[in-house]
Formats: sequence, structure tokens, C-alpha cells
Amino acid sequence: MSSHKFATLRYTALRIGLFVACFAVVWVLAYFRIIPLGVGNSNTIWLLLLAIVISAPLSFVLLRKQRDAMSEQIVAKVDRQKERLVANQSMEDDRA
Repeated sequence: MSSHKFATLRYTALRIGLFVACFAVVWVLAYFRIIPLGVGNSNTIWLLLLAIVISAPLSFVLLRKQRDAMSEQIVAKVDRQKERLVANQSMEDDRA
């Protein structure tokens, strides 16, 4: 269970890291003029959008295990909250 303790944080950090890596690769490619730089002052926006488009499918494939662990963590928390709600409702019904 301890491996799932920080699953959401781990997934988020890996997702951000993958985006930063994609941005670095795109920036290097643009620096050496392998890909277009954009139009006018749109260079940064162009590189950010391209990095997002590249990192999204990569994270879908590469971070599957982390995403599943995060999902299990969230489902477990939701189930615990539902159990608490039912317990509180039954306590209120017993009092009335």
C-alpha cells in the first residue's frame, strides 16, 4: 500500500518532467533550425504548444502504471468517504 501512498504526486511530477523533456527537445530542434521557429514573436508559444502535443500521447503510453496507481488511490479514498457518509447517516437515523 505504501507504493500507492504518493501515486498522485508521483504521476504529476512525472507528467511535468516529461513535458519539460519534450520542451527541451523541441527547443534544441528549433535552435538548430530543424523545425520552424514560428512567426514573429510566437516562438515561445509555438514551442510550448508543440511540446504539449508531443508529451500528451507519450505520457498516455509511458505513464500507464503510474496513472493506474493514481486511479486506485483515488478510488480507495472515495470508497472510504462513502463508508464514512453511510456510517454518519446511520448514526443520525439511530438518534432520531
